[in-house]
Amino acid sequence: MISFTEQSNQQSTIRNQKFSQRVILAHDWLTGMRGGERVLEVLCRSFPRAPIYTLIHNPAAVSEVINAHPVMTSWLQRVPGIRQHYRYFLPFFPDAIERLQPTAADLLISTSHCVAKDLRPPKGARHLCYCFTPMRYAWLFYEEYFGKNPFKKKLLNPYLNRLRAWDRATCDRVDRFVALSRHVQKRILKFYGREADVVYPPVNTSFWTPAPATSSDAQPSTLHASRATGAYDLIVSALVPYKKIEVAVRAYTRLGYPLKIVGVGTEYKRLQRMAGARIEFLGRLDDERIRDLYRHCRLLVFPGEEDFGIVPVEAQACGRPVVAYGIGGALETVVDGQTGIFFHAQTEAALLGAVEQAATIRWNPAAIRANAEQFSEANFISGLTASIAQCMGT
Repeated sequence: MISFTEQSNQQSTIRNQKFSQRVILAHDWLTGMRGGERVLEVLCRSFPRAPIYTLIHNPAAVSEVINAHPVMTSWLQRVPGIRQHYRYFLPFFPDAIERLQPTAADLLISTSHCVAKDLRPPKGARHLCYCFTPMRYAWLFYEEYFGKNPFKKKLLNPYLNRLRAWDRATCDRVDRFVALSRHVQKRILKFYGREADVVYPPVNTSFWTPAPATSSDAQPSTLHASRATGAYDLIVSALVPYKKIEVAVRAYTRLGYPLKIVGVGTEYKRLQRMAGARIEFLGRLDDERIRDLYRHCRLLVFPGEEDFGIVPVEAQACGRPVVAYGIGGALETVVDGQTGIFFHAQTEAALLGAVEQAATIRWNPAAIRANAEQFSEANFISGLTASIAQCMGT
């Protein structure tokens, strides 16, 4: 029977008394702490004895909560340089996940955006997949991942066709899908022909909070973005092509307003070269520093298409408005005109128009914060608990 418990830190976890010794977890790879790993952390706290099956594991790049679990890796773990270059090994991922042999269990929970959902469950085990998205590079966004070279596309097409066929066929290993947004729910139905529950991913709204009010710096009930406490706008993102950070860099170079960019990735140096003098690249920062930047920025800029997008929710939890590309998961997390502004083309002009509009609005930080609270960890736990119960037939 699934039930809640409260730990000493007052944080709820999923508990399954009947299967607590026989739950196993699967995750694509453990090479950093992004949104997917935050979901995995909640599962790790909930099932503290569960082993994790994954393609590769870099202990230095993930949290102690995850590293406290037995981590079982694929043969890719032994490839020299795999931690830095694992993305180039995509053709080998299906074989690597197929060869993993999980221990006996009653419940397998996979958190997947690539091949974790394709792990063969032990005999008699039920399999619940929390799906971040069907494999984006197989089904969507080809050019964002592989570029526009027609010769490369011709070479890759036969392989991608086989990958799609394998990915669809192996989804039969999943008993119940849970999507992280309605946007992804539609993809699961389209590409896999499967229905899915929707449970929004957890955002630690107890940590991501507005700046504490003091007698000398009280939080106002409303705030013009043009007179926000911080004279800068903010991006928090991996610096990779599909995030479309280039659009913001070009726009703010033209605008001349300060922009701080947190994150690292393959686009880091190229973006630096094209950036104007008032754009600052801060690299990788810890959560405390990012929270401080959220709290004191004028607004958050979110120029890419995401399946959900935890960063806009974190910014809203800190009481800050968001300027977001109006597609995908942002449509489910940002309320146009109340907690942010949408732009509808990934162009400099469209982004600048939305930023200028945001600067004229009197924002209500409390209302922005309230919108973020629906994405709390407690709500995630409640939703996933119900899906697990359905999966187990309890």
